[in-house]
Amino acid sequence: MNLLDPKHVLSHRFGVFFFESGVIPNMMDIRFQKVSGLHAEMTMDSVTEGGENLYTHRIPKRVSYNNLVLERGIVNLSPLSLSFNATFSLFKFSPSNVLVTLFNDKNIPVSAWMFLKAIPVKWSFGDLDANANTVEIETMELSYTRFQTITI
Repeated sequence: MNLLDPKHVLSHRFGVFFFESGVIPNMMDIRFQKVSGLHAEMTMDSVTEGGENLYTHRIPKRVSYNNLVLERGIVNLSPLSLSFNATFSLFKFSPSNVLVTLFNDKNIPVSAWMFLKAIPVKWSFGDLDANANTVEIETMELSYTRFQTITI
């Protein structure tokens, strides 16, 4: 397997697009250093059949999702930072849809994930260290109702 083969998509070209009120794109908050939490898992129930001792039936119960975690250098007064501030300072929530898009080397979208009704659930900042000379990173974590893969 050749990882530099043009058929393989590298994971470092991506954009994150927030749709305020679900429809209006926020073009200021699209660049992030890292995105994680692209994970869905089916929860299963086990049902035993009377008289059957060799196995149990496994039946799908529900889908569960991890939180979407975004990391970037601190951006002051961006719409996303203001939304997080309103959530954690005023307990005001404005759910938004979030589109994470993966691009190829020609900046053409090749895959995407849409996260529906996302709301902030955690906001953290890196340690302040007078001996370090690094970019201060803020981590934004969102909960959402579900996500779907968009085929491009």
